[in-house]
Amino acid sequence: MLTEKLEHELELLERHLVVLKMVIREEPIGILKLAEETGFPKHKVRYSLRLLEHEGLIEPSLHGAITTDKAMKSIAQFRPNVKVLIKRLKRISKGLS
Repeated sequence: MLTEKLEHELELLERHLVVLKMVIREEPIGILKLAEETGFPKHKVRYSLRLLEHEGLIEPSLHGAITTDKAMKSIAQFRPNVKVLIKRLKRISKGLS
């Protein structure tokens, strides 16, 4: 189906954001606690942490993941970016009717 990849990417984005928000709230926080708190399997939490670190939003510490200065800027930019995506999806949806 045409939307499967988009649905998968949205699931990933949602998980990454849940993990990032948990790190912001509870930092420093480790994989086990993140998995317990979010309900995500450890391997998925590990993947999200790796991606967030690659993006420069978090960094490892001796006691677990902590946020960087870039994390809060990224969160602030997220809402406007989502609004643009929603507009685009609405335009696509209208084109189908």
